[in-house]
Amino acid sequence: MTIQYVRQRWRALGAVLLAAALAGCGAARPRPDDALALAPPSQSVLEADARLASVALDRPRAEAAFANAEQHCYTRFMVNNCLDKAREQRRATLSRLRAIEIEAERFLRQAKVDERDRELAKAAAEFEAEQARMAAAPPPVRAAAPLPSPSPAANPALARDRAAAQAAKLQNREAEKEAGAAKRAANLQAFEKRKRDSEQRQKEIAEKKKKAPSEGDGK
Repeated sequence: MTIQYVRQRWRALGAVLLAAALAGCGAARPRPDDALALAPPSQSVLEADARLASVALDRPRAEAAFANAEQHCYTRFMVNNCLDKAREQRRATLSRLRAIEIEAERFLRQAKVDERDRELAKAAAEFEAEQARMAAAPPPVRAAAPLPSPSPAANPALARDRAAAQAAKLQNREAEKEAGAAKRAANLQAFEKRKRDSEQRQKEIAEKKKKAPSEGDGK
């Protein structure tokens, strides 16, 4: 019986024992009631969110560490003893992470309930305050109806004043239109001048660029 054959038998036996142990370890999780005992309580929503994010990163790291330890155990003579220690380390790590996860999730749920209760209490207090204010306020006094304005037909002087005011309003409106048209025309002339000046500058620059190579060749 060679040493290689013995190692193969040990590896096969270790694989069978590992599968059975993993099946048992997978069910070993802390109950929700035990989470507070295994994990310190969160103090804020931010801390609880950070703990959940940390657990999401640490759990695959624990699995990777167990896989590495398992491969290392198969190179040693005491394979079963080494595997037992690796499994126990994995179980303890996953139990601790699960306890932290349960506590953080419970804290976040309670925080949502507390926030909802505060909002309901605030709404109820505002409603009661509004009801008390309406009960204490006196009823509004209805304003008297405005007196009818005198008819222009019954007062010739009032009719002339209104006609003069309307005529003055129309004159002012026409004057504003003329002033606006003159301003727009001036703006258009200024824009055209700037455009011509810009085109002239671009033309001069282009002529200078054309002359520059020829002058350099002459030198």
